[in-house]
Order: sequence, then structure tokens, then C-alpha cells
Amino acid sequence: MWTEKDNKLSKTFKFGDFQEAFAFMTRVAFLAEAHQHHPNWSNVYNTVEIELTTHDQGNTVTEKDRKLAEAIDELNA
Repeated sequence: MWTEKDNKLSKTFKFGDFQEAFAFMTRVAFLAEAHQHHPNWSNVYNTVEIELTTHDQGNTVTEKDRKLAEAIDELNA
């Protein structure tokens, strides 16, 4: 579940290992390009943390963030 706090949508994804986490990040990267909207994220071993905010709208959560979050969830379903 995505959490909205401090003008960001955030979610943590856990995988079996680093390779699975990195593969997920690669899929998200292509998805983000298609949406022309790019996440702030980090990866430590099997954990990927993603934050979404719309920088050109004053760093607030917009429909653009919600649509990308939904698309990311579909990748991970």
C-alpha cells in the first residue's frame, strides 16, 4: 500500500534477492520513461524504496504520481 505523507507517495518493495530487486527497478525505469515521470528511489540488497512527488507542481502529490504508483503496482502483481 502506498502511503501519502509530507507531499510524497511512498512504498517499500521487498524481493527474494538483489537480482530480483534490480530487475524490478529496471522495469520501473522503462515505465517511468513512458509516463515521463521519474521516482526518487533507493535500493539496498532486496529492498526498493520509492517516493513519488511532482517536482514541477511544487513537490506535491498529483494525479501523475497516483497513475505511476498504480502502474508500478501492476508491474509487481
